[in-house]
Amino acid sequence: MTDTKLNIDRAALEQLLNKRFFYAPSYGIYENVAGLFDLGPTGNALQQNLISLWRQHFVIEEDMLEVDCSIMTPAQVLKTSGHVDKFADWMCKDTKTGDILRADHLVEGVLEARLEGDALARKMAGMAISDDGAKKDDDKDKKNKKKKKAGPVVAAKLDDSVVAEYKNILAQIDNYDGAGLAGLILEHAICNPESGNEVTSPVEFNLMFESSIGPTGQLKGYLRPETAQGQFVNFGRLLEFNNQKMPFASAMVGRSFRNEISPRSGLLRVREFTMAEIEHYVDPLKKQHPRFDEVAAISLPLLPGSVQLQGKTQPVVMTIGEAVEKKIVDNQTLGYFLGRIYLYLMAVGIKPELLRFRQHLQNEMAHYACDCWDAEIKTSYGWIECVGCADRSAYDLTVHSNFTGEKLCVRETLPEPLVYEKLVCEPNSRVFGPKLKKAAKPVQSHLLSLSESELVAVKEALEKNGKTTVKLSGSTADGEYEITGDMVSIEKKTITEHVREYTPNVIEPSFGMGRILYSLIEHSFSVRADDEQRAVLSFRAVVAPFKCLVLPLSSHPSFAKPLLDVARQLRSKGVPARVDDAASASIGRRYARNDELGTPFAITVDFQTADDRSVTLRERDTTKQIRGPIDEIVTIVKDLVSDSITWDSVLAKHSLVNTSSSD
Repeated sequence: MTDTKLNIDRAALEQLLNKRFFYAPSYGIYENVAGLFDLGPTGNALQQNLISLWRQHFVIEEDMLEVDCSIMTPAQVLKTSGHVDKFADWMCKDTKTGDILRADHLVEGVLEARLEGDALARKMAGMAISDDGAKKDDDKDKKNKKKKKAGPVVAAKLDDSVVAEYKNILAQIDNYDGAGLAGLILEHAICNPESGNEVTSPVEFNLMFESSIGPTGQLKGYLRPETAQGQFVNFGRLLEFNNQKMPFASAMVGRSFRNEISPRSGLLRVREFTMAEIEHYVDPLKKQHPRFDEVAAISLPLLPGSVQLQGKTQPVVMTIGEAVEKKIVDNQTLGYFLGRIYLYLMAVGIKPELLRFRQHLQNEMAHYACDCWDAEIKTSYGWIECVGCADRSAYDLTVHSNFTGEKLCVRETLPEPLVYEKLVCEPNSRVFGPKLKKAAKPVQSHLLSLSESELVAVKEALEKNGKTTVKLSGSTADGEYEITGDMVSIEKKTITEHVREYTPNVIEPSFGMGRILYSLIEHSFSVRADDEQRAVLSFRAVVAPFKCLVLPLSSHPSFAKPLLDVARQLRSKGVPARVDDAASASIGRRYARNDELGTPFAITVDFQTADDRSVTLRERDTTKQIRGPIDEIVTIVKDLVSDSITWDSVLAKHSLVNTSSSD
């Protein structure tokens, strides 16, 4: 394992995934279009199990309100949310071939390759004084590097200062804007690694798929880039459904679309994908969480922005409670969901030592976020963002409310009236309406939405000049409007409130299910110690595509009835069972191909079954087997799959069966 990438035989893994149809390029018998994939029976079952566990872990346990909103989104919704103007990446073009490259990935890939070349050159230089054992390890490392096919790596030693500079750039690569990336490309002579040609200066590229709604083509729309906006515009209905109680959360699982500049790395960077998103609505003055104590003691590997800006990438391990107390994580609700994300990823089988939580730097922060942490999982492609957890503040609800005039807020009856002094703007209706005409209402809404300090500035301008100008954007009457002293009155008034009205803040955990799926596959992949040709996917039973294999020892006619009986009993208990009666293959070969599918258990019907209705039960990772009556073995499998018992506890109560001939 390198500092940034998981060291596995990716070529062997990809061959397995293709052979067992986990996924494949969409419309593959035609000319492939990059970034589109179909999940086969195994991959689809794995993803559905990940989603099912997600629903149990979040929607059911947290009592969330799950919805399903439209994929096609009117353009104005995404214009208001800021996606039309700001949902973009930086791209550059090969000056000769015209190949399109994502600028930050280009810089990152080239600098990482140079650092790998430096490490290789230093290792080769030290080989002469190494003993044979060290040289042997070197050869093994080289073999593994070849298998990874990480790109063009040339053994070339760099100055220590250059190595430090490259590492510093990579630590904060997401913090560079277009101008910053252009500077890096020029300063470090970065070219297209595939052609060696120079590239153009980066330009912005909007990632949304544009379409039109209806036969006229006049109503513009987009395929949604996230599921969140459908949830936000339904906030009023959701609050009413929840009997006006706060806080609460909505949730949604669905497809999203992003027109990636250069999709690659299999399922990790695609143009159509499944997201599972949560929008947790909370009082901005009460961001404590009632269940925070349940996660406060969990230790997380955190990579705060302050550490990244120092050019470092080593996470700081601390408890969630400590991180919130030190304001590294802003508030309890954000910290609570970081803890719940961690527990979910552990439950599905992600390795804890290959997980970190990285805070977004200021330049990479989404336009709607005031703080954001990514759960990043280490794979053979490097650290991959699989879950984002953002504090979106009140941004989305506020902009949608301002544009539509629909109140997306909470009204809370106060136990005691709140009395305070406030600067109030009151339009003079006799003058205001006739002067502004159709713009009167949006201009009035704008003035009423101004903060105290903004109203002070308007008041001072009116007192000094007798007039001021307000500028509207994102409304039905965008433009500049002159306001004179006779149109409004801005004075301090005593306000008595019996009802507090506020716009909730939103904490949003957002899961890329395809990325989690692929990362889990890599973390589960291994080969048998005694046979490198036998690959195994060690999925946890709760997410395994198929829970139990049922197979006959041979094609003997006496096996048919008990075989179907076992499969029927398993399925009636809710355990997905796969029957493999291809008796032309040996029992060992059939075990092996189902190990490649990640099937954790196998029940074998043999000649003894006909005598006493007993069968063998094999566990995938240990390959150990026990024997027992069909009814008992089926119950054991059901309990193993539901995590009620462990394989070790089963072995403690049952004798092992000799398996030398089958495994």
